[in-house]
Amino acid sequence: MVVEQVSTEMLRGFSPLDGLKRDNLAALARKVQIREMSPGQLLFKEGDTEKRTLYVVSGTLELVDQAKVVGTVEGGTEMARNPIAPVYPRRVSARARDRVQFISIDSDLLDVMLTWDQTGTYEVSELASKSDQSNEDWMTMLLQTKAFHKIPPANIQAIFMRMQQINYRAGDVILKQGSEGDYFYVLNRGSALVTRETPLSKEGIKLAALQVGDTFGEEALISEAKRNATVTMQTDGAVMRLGKDDFKKLLNEPMLDWVSKDEADELVRAGAQWLDVRLPSEFENQHLDGALNIPLYFIRLKISTLDTSKQYIVCCDTGRRSSAGAYILSERGYTAYVLRGGINRDPV
Repeated sequence: MVVEQVSTEMLRGFSPLDGLKRDNLAALARKVQIREMSPGQLLFKEGDTEKRTLYVVSGTLELVDQAKVVGTVEGGTEMARNPIAPVYPRRVSARARDRVQFISIDSDLLDVMLTWDQTGTYEVSELASKSDQSNEDWMTMLLQTKAFHKIPPANIQAIFMRMQQINYRAGDVILKQGSEGDYFYVLNRGSALVTRETPLSKEGIKLAALQVGDTFGEEALISEAKRNATVTMQTDGAVMRLGKDDFKKLLNEPMLDWVSKDEADELVRAGAQWLDVRLPSEFENQHLDGALNIPLYFIRLKISTLDTSKQYIVCCDTGRRSSAGAYILSERGYTAYVLRGGINRDPV
């Protein structure tokens, strides 16, 4: 049961959270809640591999090895300052002796924040306008995405420092379908709508609704193609934008994992899924056995239908569109690979 949001003062009582800079700790505090367990309830079992960093706030947690209690962690003690059984897979089970309050933090997120915090000179508030908390929120959201866990800390700092803020009014078009790709965008205030014009719908069909922290514009930069959709502000707001060259060097290259056809076939035999991002007509004419077809411009709309526990090998005819598709999947926490050279290339 969720009890309450934590304070920065409480987080500062735990290690290594006490090493975070003030504003970065405050950003983390807004993402963490105190949870509660009943007596006898298990927090985790021996062998658990879920990457969560856990701390006891109050109550007593028993550490159990093969039905035998081998230790306890009591809230407020020196031992409780440190994460509970931090080694994966967990070597013991953890069971509540009485009513226990605890906090749980995504371990990857914490590692990224600690690394970035300790390798950079700037705090979140120094990179953002202190008068607008939404600036801080979009940065924290980006740091939480699984994709950013692949980005070197120096790159993350450079990305934030090179971004420009652009303000818009409701109804303003940020980018237009058919135009050249020049920037990568993060919405940092307001809301926007992504639409695609078709022969049957000149007003455009809705592809996605964007909120603070959402990103867009990457497809055209990666695939060297024209914009495949229009993004229009629904409210007054602002975006942060990053130039094409900086995006490719700092964000795109570290994020993509390329595989050969042989490597992809091995992954498929192990349970991965081919994901073809070409148009339906291209797919019908030629495709790999067992492939799923979601055209690149529909990825944002259909991404919720994909299985987050499955690995995807994204393919097209050359690798250009598939690299854009894999970026979008990776950005949203999916494990995605790009088929090098595309399906039209003879295996080497």
